[in-house]
Amino acid sequence: MQNKSYFRNAQGQLLWRTPVVAVVVLVISGALWFAYSSKTTAQASTSEKKAADKEVIFELAAADIASAELKELSAQLPVSGSLVPESQVTVRAKVIAEVAEAPLQEGVAVQKGQIIARFTAADLHARLTTQEAAVDEAQARLALAQKNRLSNETLLKQNYISQNAYDTTHNGLELAQASLKSALSQKQVAQLALADTQVRSPLDGFISKRHVQPGEKVSPDTALYSIVNLSHMTLEAQVPASEIPRVKAGQKVVFHVDGFGGREFVGKVARINPATEAGSRSMMVYVAVDNADAVLKGGMFAKGNLVLEKTAAVTTVPLTAVRQVNGADVVYQIVNNQVKMQAVKLGMRSEDEGKVQIVQGLDVGAVLIAARLDGVKAGSKVKMPQANAATKG
Repeated sequence: MQNKSYFRNAQGQLLWRTPVVAVVVLVISGALWFAYSSKTTAQASTSEKKAADKEVIFELAAADIASAELKELSAQLPVSGSLVPESQVTVRAKVIAEVAEAPLQEGVAVQKGQIIARFTAADLHARLTTQEAAVDEAQARLALAQKNRLSNETLLKQNYISQNAYDTTHNGLELAQASLKSALSQKQVAQLALADTQVRSPLDGFISKRHVQPGEKVSPDTALYSIVNLSHMTLEAQVPASEIPRVKAGQKVVFHVDGFGGREFVGKVARINPATEAGSRSMMVYVAVDNADAVLKGGMFAKGNLVLEKTAAVTTVPLTAVRQVNGADVVYQIVNNQVKMQAVKLGMRSEDEGKVQIVQGLDVGAVLIAARLDGVKAGSKVKMPQANAATKG
């Protein structure tokens, strides 16, 4: 016989206990199953999240990477200054005269030896004539003195005159010779003065300034013309005194001039001023510039770079690809779509070109991360831009 538990209700009826116990058991079992199910789901989610974190792949853009390449590297120093003709002269008058002709205007080309001005020369012609007459007179006196000395020399040998008389004749000859030299010298001066009435250019170049007009009276040292030779120019650039130890004669200077677009001009350091400029801590560096086509003019402003040092073709990478880790220089190299930290030894830096020489630790063609990317570190997996493009296609 099956045992059953009974109890009476308010009306005195007998009821079983078994159904109530069963309901309670079912409720407890459901709660336990729900708790277990939630825990299992949470554990599964955590595992999936960890797995997802391990599988993160960083997609790279073309601007994020760079390759180690062979390249000539140079260290440069910015310079600027004015261009000055290497040869320029102001032609001045050498005589007192009136300007008869001064036909050349500014900008006109002239050649060495070309007549650029003429003076009136009537008085100088007269002066030359006078000096020529003085020479003729001196020559006649010398001839007479020579004749007298020869005669007296014969008479002295025959004892017809005294030694004193002979010495007097000989002294007269010496005076006549000196007078002739003086007359010849004065004649030469007159000839030079007459020649100076025709003013010639002392060099090839261009007229940069005409200082006189026809009809003006000039005297010695009066400025007539300023002439410049543009075939060779000098770039006068101020360089900080702290950089002067790195500057040497013969170094290359590449510069640009306003108005010439992207055309590059090249010069070489010719000399360095030994003293600093007044009121500054800079020193003047003179750069020789070949200007055979005469396109550069005096006073133009130039701006460029002085090449302090230059290498042959060496392995280079962008400066942005190099980073410091525990005091060492490293790069993030991409090998089989994974980031590898590679230690490198650096050489010359070029801030202007944004490049640095790799002396050791990297081969030409190695692919690097050249940008600062958050989250990317050694061991990270990456997808290259080429792969991205192929996927999109």
